[in-house]
Amino acid sequence: MSTPAIPASHVLLKRAYVAAESSDGVRILVDRLWPRGVSKQKAALDDWMKDLAPSTELRQWFHHEPARWSEFEARYRVELRQHGPALAQLRALAKTRVVTLVYGARDQAQNQAVVLREVLLHGDKGEGDD
Repeated sequence: MSTPAIPASHVLLKRAYVAAESSDGVRILVDRLWPRGVSKQKAALDDWMKDLAPSTELRQWFHHEPARWSEFEARYRVELRQHGPALAQLRALAKTRVVTLVYGARDQAQNQAVVLREVLLHGDKGEGDD
């Protein structure tokens, strides 16, 4: 790897329905749709990176069905490769500051923020960049 690693402690995950805290650092929504019932004030976001969210087609296909998780993860990694500049911006930020990836999904283990965090911390293993 040619770029310095991002400390794991710099990339946090949090549901949009959990109150913001000062320890969240820079809060970035990584959903394509705004979370239902969450006001902009309560969300306390610093940015909304819609382009890094899964496409509408992929999100609708996955529909948070556990049996589709592996395939969703693989397809989402492919989609993320198309957003190099946005990923680079997020990586640069996470190298120097704590970033919290905010998402709306109920499932805290199988959602796009989990995949995005892995790509930020470890690169895209499917791309062979290690």
